[in-house]
Amino acid sequence: MNIGLIGLPKAGKTTIFNALTGQTAETAEYDTGKVEPNIGVVTVLDDRVDRLSSLYHPKKTVHATIEFIDFVGHGAAKGGLFSGEGMALLKTADAFAIVLRNFSNPTLEGAYGPPNPEKDLETILTELLLTDQVLAERRLERIRQDHQRGKKTPQSQAEEKLMERIVETLNQGNPVRDLPLSSDEQKLISGYKFLTEKKCFALLNSDENSYGRNPELIEALGKAAGGKVTGSSEESGVETAEEGVIGAIEFAGKFEMDLSQLDEEEQKLFMEDMGIAESAKARLSRFAYQLLGYISFFTVGEDEVRAWTIRKGETALDAAGTIHSDLAKGFIRAECFTVRDLLDLGSEKAVKDKGLFRLEGKDYQVQDGDILYIRFSV
Repeated sequence: MNIGLIGLPKAGKTTIFNALTGQTAETAEYDTGKVEPNIGVVTVLDDRVDRLSSLYHPKKTVHATIEFIDFVGHGAAKGGLFSGEGMALLKTADAFAIVLRNFSNPTLEGAYGPPNPEKDLETILTELLLTDQVLAERRLERIRQDHQRGKKTPQSQAEEKLMERIVETLNQGNPVRDLPLSSDEQKLISGYKFLTEKKCFALLNSDENSYGRNPELIEALGKAAGGKVTGSSEESGVETAEEGVIGAIEFAGKFEMDLSQLDEEEQKLFMEDMGIAESAKARLSRFAYQLLGYISFFTVGEDEVRAWTIRKGETALDAAGTIHSDLAKGFIRAECFTVRDLLDLGSEKAVKDKGLFRLEGKDYQVQDGDILYIRFSV
């Protein structure tokens, strides 16, 4: 999974990136002219992986990871963020975290005005929408021109009808992700990677004085971003799908960037003073899983204990393909049991003796916390 950090100039995207990754990418009050994004990978903290590792004592333990991509500020890239080179980079992201300035800085306010997170969010969402409108309308125009020249196929006709629906949806001010699509329709447009097809959430970048004092603003931003995320799972501490939590999160960006450069004991002391219970990367990793509907399943053994990431609702066949394409091609069935049962009972043998060991077919929907052994034949 990768998440793009986007926003208006000097919203603090690189500051947030540094807080998440522990890197020291350059931050400045002026435009550096940099176009290339900063990229960093963070570990998804999951107690279950460590407990499984303690049980199996494997040669290698592998946690899930999230890649964060820090894009240059809107308008700073050649041709603007949502065109040309910036557009190609944006399309690589699975989702967007829209960083919004909520801190005072005389230099920035002289150039960009006082902080206005709601207006900034509206600006970014509108530009994402307009970018997709241009793309969809141009594609629809080309399809119609081909049809007029006699180049008409069942697939092009299906795509024409779909593009008409997409253009209508965008013209109404709604993102592509709100349009119900069949699996065949999703395949038809998969190559276009519409920006509004991706989920997004608001990331309020506050200063130390205002952090934790913006509940109404966070709620308004979450609703505007369209985020419906999840509630927590008692088993995992990682979130699972449940309506009701708003798609916005708040960071004290500068404080948390400085915090990421300290040792663990110093971090704890300063976090307690600020009322921050977890590190930036732990909070945003969990939040991203919530919003995007991702879950974790596990493979275990003496060689390796590993957490794998898939979307909620994906099948045992999808999980097999996530591990290796050969497992999906030769899939027979999946041997399945849960982390909870294994940790409660202490061994796989005890799980089998209790009748909690299952064989599942390729259409089985994998659940968060499942442990899978894939039977396959090449």
